[in-house]
Amino acid sequence: MAKSKKICFVIMGFGNKTDPSTGKTLDLNKTYKNIIQPAVERSGYQCVRADEIQDSGLIDKSMYALLMHADLVVADISTYNPNAIYELGIRHGVRPFTTIILKEKEGKIPFDLDHTRIFHYSHLGEDIGADEAKRCQGELAELIKKTERNLFIDSPLYDFIKDITPPKIPPAEYKKIIDELAERETHIFAIVEKAKNLMDEGNFLEACKHWKKASEKISSEPYFIQQHALAKYKSKKPTELSSLSDALAIIENLDPDGDINDPETLGITGAIYKRLWLVSNDPEYLRRACKFYEKGFNIRTDYYTGENYALCLNMLGNFEEDKEEKTFNKIAARKVRMRIIKSLEEISSQEEVDGSYKWAYATLANCHYGLGNDVLGRKFEKIFMELTSVEWEKETFLTNKQHLMELIRNDYG
Repeated sequence: MAKSKKICFVIMGFGNKTDPSTGKTLDLNKTYKNIIQPAVERSGYQCVRADEIQDSGLIDKSMYALLMHADLVVADISTYNPNAIYELGIRHGVRPFTTIILKEKEGKIPFDLDHTRIFHYSHLGEDIGADEAKRCQGELAELIKKTERNLFIDSPLYDFIKDITPPKIPPAEYKKIIDELAERETHIFAIVEKAKNLMDEGNFLEACKHWKKASEKISSEPYFIQQHALAKYKSKKPTELSSLSDALAIIENLDPDGDINDPETLGITGAIYKRLWLVSNDPEYLRRACKFYEKGFNIRTDYYTGENYALCLNMLGNFEEDKEEKTFNKIAARKVRMRIIKSLEEISSQEEVDGSYKWAYATLANCHYGLGNDVLGRKFEKIFMELTSVEWEKETFLTNKQHLMELIRNDYG
C-alpha cells in the first residue's frame, strides 16, 4: 500500500443487489469502478474497498482501524446494505468529519439519515450510463476537494452533541495493522476478480472453485452463491446433467422456493431448470423454469428474466397438447415481448450505442425476432455481437435465438 498517499476507505455492498423498497437491481461493482474509484484516485487518495480486506465477512481490527483513521470514508448505502450502514455508524461515532454518503437516487432513505447530505447517482437498469458516470466522477471529485478544504462536521453525533473528543488509535498500532493488510495476497477481492476473469475466459470449472472459496469466506453474501451456481451450471462437468443438479443444490442455499424475491437468484434458478428441460425433456423442469422466470419478471420487469420467460412460454405452447393452452401461451409470450420492448424504448432509440447495455441489445434482438420483426432483430443482434468479445456470451445468445426460431418460425411464415 502506497504510504505517500492519503487513504480513502470505501464501505458498500458489492455485486448485484436488489433494493427492497423499489425492486430495482443495481450492480454495485459498476458504482465502485465507474464512479467512486476514479473520483477518489483523481483526488489523490489510495482507494481501499471494504470487501478487499474482509476474510470472513465480519468486521475485524483492520476495518475498525480504517474506519477510525482513514483520511476519507465514502459510504454507499444503496439497497439498504446492513453492513455498509453499520460501518457508517461506526465512522460517524469516531470521526466528526470527512465522510461522504452516496446513494442511488431511487428508493427510501433510512430514517436516521434522511436529514443528512447525500450524493445521489442514477442506475439505468443494473448498469450506469457513460454520461452519468462521467458526471458523477467530476461532481464527486469536486465534493472531495470541498470536504478537504472545509472540515465541516458531517457526523450527526458530533453535530448534535458538542465538545466530544473523538477516540484515536495509537499510530504504532495503526501502522502495524496497515502493514499486515498490505502483505495479504488472498483477500476476498483478489479471489472474486480471479473468478470473474476465469468466467470471461470460459474456464467455468476453475471459476467455480474460486466462487466456492469466496462464498465459504463470506457465507452471508448471496452474490458469491449465485455466481458459484452459474459457473457450475456452465461448466458441464463432470457431465452436463450432474453439473445442473449440483448448480441447483448450490442456488437452493438461497431458498428461491421460499420468500426470496431477488431477481438474480430467480433468474439463475430459471436458467438451470430450463437447461434441465432441454437436456432431459422432462416437462416438469420447463414448468418450473417458467415459474421462476415469471416471478423474477413480475418483481421489476427485468428484461433478462422477461425474455427467458417469453421463450419458456413458447416452449410450453409448443409442448402442450391442449389447443387453448397453446394459444394462451403464445399470446402471453407476445405480450411479454411487447412489454420488454416498451421498457427498453429509451435505450433502443439512442443514436449512439451504449456499451453498458449489451445484454439489453441482445434482449431487444430476440424480442423482435420473437415478434417476427427480423429487420430490427438483426439490427440489435449486430450491436450485441460487436459489443461482446466473450465467447460464452455469444454462444448463450445464439443458442436462445436458435431455440426461438425453431419454435416461432411457423407462426410468422
